[in-house]
Amino acid sequence: MASASSAAPSAAPAAGPRPAKGAGGLGPIALVVAAGISVQFGAALAVLIMPRAGAAGVVTLRLAVAALVLLLLCRPKLRGHTRADWTTVVWFGVTMAAMNGLFYQAVDRIPLGPAVTLEVLGPLALSVFVSRRLMNVLWAALALAGVVLLSSHGGGFGGLDPLGAGFALGAGVMWAAYIVFSARTGRRFPQADGLALAMAVAAVLSLPLGVIEAGSALLAPSTLALGAGVAVLSSVLPYTLELLALRRLPAPTFAILMSLEPAIAATAGFLVLHQALSALDAVAIALVIAASMGAVRAQTRRASGLPAS
Repeated sequence: MASASSAAPSAAPAAGPRPAKGAGGLGPIALVVAAGISVQFGAALAVLIMPRAGAAGVVTLRLAVAALVLLLLCRPKLRGHTRADWTTVVWFGVTMAAMNGLFYQAVDRIPLGPAVTLEVLGPLALSVFVSRRLMNVLWAALALAGVVLLSSHGGGFGGLDPLGAGFALGAGVMWAAYIVFSARTGRRFPQADGLALAMAVAAVLSLPLGVIEAGSALLAPSTLALGAGVAVLSSVLPYTLELLALRRLPAPTFAILMSLEPAIAATAGFLVLHQALSALDAVAIALVIAASMGAVRAQTRRASGLPAS
């Protein structure tokens, strides 16, 4: 799993230094948790500025600023790439734009915690599809039980904007596609060059929608400053922290930590946006988190030759 662009998840680079054998400890774990906190509080900040620029305007600001920063830092080479390389990076950018666009449309309509809970079902479904093992199907059923629990009373999805819930589910589908194209891009481009180019593609694709919705409001100094804050918190900072963490942390452990995103999102929604959750909502979100962790753990044990438990 990748981290959430969205609160739209920020994907960890698919290609990079492998963690040293026996690496780990609290240091890299703290980096991953800090990255998750950064992403979700960036999403909460984005919700606060949506009245100024709209959901599409916020997406444009986030992707444009993040693309500019990554292009300046990475300075990716434009020559020497095949047509297949460019096709991959363009599709990576398309999924990135769609993932962010759908997610911010969702959080413009429903609370942040439930939105991320629905979104994380995309990577979970991808994990189940790839593994094709009964144990992961059972974990998916547990996640589905959490979603049903949220929808079974007025305080959960049953009392939320159905369009917002649909946007969150769509963002989850795009998150799964994002993970696939992130891996392919990482194999074709060195370091973070592919990510920088894909971010530029996503920014270009989101620009017309942002201009149509926000117009000149995008150029207001205060809106630009807040948009830059969202880009740093939701893209630049978490990507840097995850890159540092993955040098010392095994990828499966990283994926398990990413399963905590719904809980972090719910906390950010409560502290920044005053979006309180009922006890039943909290239990439902916990079921989705447990299912995500269980699926990753089962897949990890299978890869290491241990029986899944």
